[in-house]
Amino acid sequence: MSGATSTAHSVVAPSGRVKLLAGAIVVLYALVALVPLIWIGLTSIKTPPDSISYPPKVVPFLHFEPSIEGYCNLFNARSRQTADYLASLPPAKSDCEAITRSRSMVVVGPSNYVPRFVNSLIIAFGSTLLSVGLGTCAAYAFSRFKVPLKDDLLFFILSTRMMPPIAVAIPIFLMYRELGLSDTRLGMILLYTSVNVSLAVWLLKGFIDEIPREYEEAAMIDGYTRLQAFRKVVLPQATTGIVATAIFCLIFAWNEYAFAVLLTSGTAQTAPPFIPIIIGEGGQDWPAVAAGTTLFLIPILVFTVLLRKHLLRGITFGAVRK
Repeated sequence: MSGATSTAHSVVAPSGRVKLLAGAIVVLYALVALVPLIWIGLTSIKTPPDSISYPPKVVPFLHFEPSIEGYCNLFNARSRQTADYLASLPPAKSDCEAITRSRSMVVVGPSNYVPRFVNSLIIAFGSTLLSVGLGTCAAYAFSRFKVPLKDDLLFFILSTRMMPPIAVAIPIFLMYRELGLSDTRLGMILLYTSVNVSLAVWLLKGFIDEIPREYEEAAMIDGYTRLQAFRKVVLPQATTGIVATAIFCLIFAWNEYAFAVLLTSGTAQTAPPFIPIIIGEGGQDWPAVAAGTTLFLIPILVFTVLLRKHLLRGITFGAVRK
């Protein structure tokens, strides 16, 4: 019987067929999820006629010639002019100017995309920093101290995320108008912080609960204060949870649309409500809209990729107990 081949396999380890099926499902899901992003990227390098052609032109250099017209129109404000006026102008000094003139328009100055993009950076990262900072402190207090009505308070904090934004949009609009916070970066940072801090508290409390109290007690026996133990013992071990929480908070603040439309119109307007307005500049300029969307995706994509290891560790932190 020593030469017999065993067909038994581990109960824990998946079989070859299961691995193959799981891999196929993951690849299929990834392809489905990436199709819209790939389509947006391809549309950004098309000309306006190619972007609305039927059947769709998909493969660059085979179905259509790539063009920077979408990016030129995104960063430049244009104005339609007569043929006589265009003929009287000196030769174009750049490719963008030449492309614009070929559409019977001229460049009249920079567009508002860059200021709106900068607003998104300041508001999203500023609110994320505040949310994670306040959430970490509150989560540590709930985890380590005897807080009266702790469970009720935690439920109340979480319930603030159960309401749709439109339900509180009008009261917030009236309150911001009275306080002078409408169309200000500070107002948007405070608003996004108040929305995200509940998520931060709940996520971080779970992470901090998994850190043994004995580590802090040992540090305080050695002469550390409670604050020093929190800063030098708890925070380093909660890094993965803090990073995971920061990514979720940043994604919400970066993509938020409803409050941005209602509470901003110029000075503090972010990119999400501005990008659809590009459609009205010189017609349905879908390549410019796709170009703005493509550039808008880059910061959050880079931030997530750089911290992906911490994100995976943070999501699975405490999932398996010894």
